[in-house]
Amino acid sequence: MTRRLFGTLCGLVFLVNFGRVAFPPLVETLQTQFSVGPATIGVVTSLVWLGTAIPRIPVGYLLTRVSRSKVVLGSGTLLVVAAAFTASATSVLTLQIGAFGLGLASGAYFVSATPLVGELFPERVGRMVGIHGAASQVAAVVAAPVVVIILASYTWRETFWVLAAAAALVTLLLYAVSRDGSAGAGTGADRDFSAALGHWKLILTGILLIAPAGFVWQGLFNFLVSYMTQAKAFDAATASTMLTIVFAAGVPAFSLSGRLADKLPHVPYIFGLLVAFIGALVALTYAQGFVAVAVVVAVLGYVIHSLFPALDTFMLSSLPSDARGSAYAVFSGAALLLEANGSGAVGFLTEANYAFEAVFRTLAGGLAVFVAALAVLYAVNRLPGVDRTDPSSA
Repeated sequence: MTRRLFGTLCGLVFLVNFGRVAFPPLVETLQTQFSVGPATIGVVTSLVWLGTAIPRIPVGYLLTRVSRSKVVLGSGTLLVVAAAFTASATSVLTLQIGAFGLGLASGAYFVSATPLVGELFPERVGRMVGIHGAASQVAAVVAAPVVVIILASYTWRETFWVLAAAAALVTLLLYAVSRDGSAGAGTGADRDFSAALGHWKLILTGILLIAPAGFVWQGLFNFLVSYMTQAKAFDAATASTMLTIVFAAGVPAFSLSGRLADKLPHVPYIFGLLVAFIGALVALTYAQGFVAVAVVVAVLGYVIHSLFPALDTFMLSSLPSDARGSAYAVFSGAALLLEANGSGAVGFLTEANYAFEAVFRTLAGGLAVFVAALAVLYAVNRLPGVDRTDPSSA
């Protein structure tokens, strides 16, 4: 039963993440269908990630009262409804509501399912969480080609109708395999929300290390197809291929970076990844030709996806067990709230006739200054919540 439940969770996480990453390859199509500019569609993509961020803290509290398996079932049900609503959208407003709903479903899912996987395999937590995360990343890899295939014969709406149907099937299967209640209550003592407030300095540092880079990343990948067609003069199929490459590079990154984060000093490793991300972004703005762009995109995708498990390892290793769950929920929710605005910002700037190249170079420059400031604070041992003389926290 445990293996069947885990397999079903891997299927649902694939669909949950697919709902989040289906929008980037649809940016151009949605602009045409709804007769709007990139700023408006940028808001739509931002709403997906705002929806992902908003429920994390309240759902973390809900899990002290309701079993994790029930919350996962609820997130699957919400995914079905949100996907069907998005497919039926007849205006920008209804499209925005649908996108926000897809985000809510994903946020509720990840907060409840990740610790549930840990409960199912207490002796193999890292390995099984890694497999679960890889299943999510595969959705990001296949999203662009799947959308291209659907658009070749149907409309953009069929993307979300198929998602709704698949989510309904997997959610019913999840209910069938978990109805005996053996999935566990999931109300561990690590969700003391008052205790989480005592670690606000570490939470703040975690947010500072990931949110600015995440903001830039959101703006980049949500508009990557448009960027490739407009600035690099690629056709739509080639542009979608670049989106596939950037996510495919993340599949090995999750596993390898998690292992490196266990062996290397956490904060210096994170700084190294941030510098590499900035360098790859700047290089992308100068790269020309399919091969050069593909190589840079692959490096960029590997680096940014390496950053996420590195941050998770740093936070989860630094937080005490009695407040780990609640503090992590606060950290991830607050960081995503800031990151989600990246695509909206890029959309507004490009609609204001700023070139993609100029926008991304400016963002890279701003991020470089911010990372340099954090590095100075770390060098003088003034980074909040981090003692660089203590190997366990540095």
